[in-house]
Amino acid sequence: MSTAFTFPYAFAQPALGTIGDFFGKSRLMNLSLAMVVITTLVCAFAQNFSLLVAMRVIAGILAGGIYPVGVAMVGDLVPDVHKRQVAIGQLLAVALTGNLIGATVSGVIGDLLGWRGVFFSIGAFGLIVAVIAFFAFRGLPTAKPKPINVAAVVAGFRSVFADPRAKICFGSVFFEGIVIHGMFPYVALLLLLAGQTHSSFAGLVIAGFGLGGIAYSLAVPLVILRFNDRQLMVIGASCAAVAFVLIALNPVWYMLAALFVVLGIGFYMLHTCIQLHATELTQTARGTALSMHSCAFFSGQALGPIYYGYAYGHAGTSKPMLVGAAVILAVGLVCARYLRHRRHGLTLAEGP
Repeated sequence: MSTAFTFPYAFAQPALGTIGDFFGKSRLMNLSLAMVVITTLVCAFAQNFSLLVAMRVIAGILAGGIYPVGVAMVGDLVPDVHKRQVAIGQLLAVALTGNLIGATVSGVIGDLLGWRGVFFSIGAFGLIVAVIAFFAFRGLPTAKPKPINVAAVVAGFRSVFADPRAKICFGSVFFEGIVIHGMFPYVALLLLLAGQTHSSFAGLVIAGFGLGGIAYSLAVPLVILRFNDRQLMVIGASCAAVAFVLIALNPVWYMLAALFVVLGIGFYMLHTCIQLHATELTQTARGTALSMHSCAFFSGQALGPIYYGYAYGHAGTSKPMLVGAAVILAVGLVCARYLRHRRHGLTLAEGP
């Protein structure tokens, strides 16, 4: 079910980013949110597994037109790179609050009302948000829609990959998705080894990851005054690596939740820096750039459960965690070494 959502989410990104650049980012976000709400409510009343999977596939395709497009919109509205880093952090804080509440509440609802209750609750709340978003975006200054031009689309993709940072940004988030988010569907397994079987506890542990991200997002305005983004990438990767090593020791659930807070801080410290560079890959096709960024990340996230399922079955639960620590540390070091801010064709030695 997780892969049924994340694979379509990843593969639809290039098309959605291009549509957002031409059709209008706010319009695409409204349409995507409305369709995700509809498919989620259908899931709540699904009478067979095939329909459930089909709705999650459709939701995965359309969900890519919400958050990644929102990040691209921030890039359009906030031209200054330092202010943009703060704005992205604030947007991330809001998104992570949703993740935090969703992970916690879904576990409780799952215990009380079952999986149908989870889909219905999220769908109903999403419907309220969709209505609010429709009216909120009406006053947003955006570019007028324009017809899709094949030559312009090709030029947009070329402008993205003309920047040598593209392969570093996209490759890094691909491995992030595998080793970090690919582990989430197996939190219940980690808790089972610690003697805890309730779904609500799995929700609390995953919520710890979101809590760590929120803590970092709120601290961004102060953090960037003391460290440049290269230093933040190394620090973030190191925090995540330490968390992985300690998770490999199979701690009790409350220690696991605390480690997920540290993992969240480390991940988002690294990820937002990479995301900031992704907003700079092009000035004319930013939606395309961010969609490719999301495509790489969610391709990794879709493959992650497959990797962990195989690794846990053949090597136990500790060794995959140690591999994750090594991978995320390598990602941080590579990004710190090769990602540099560019302005007017010049490379800046230091980040903000």
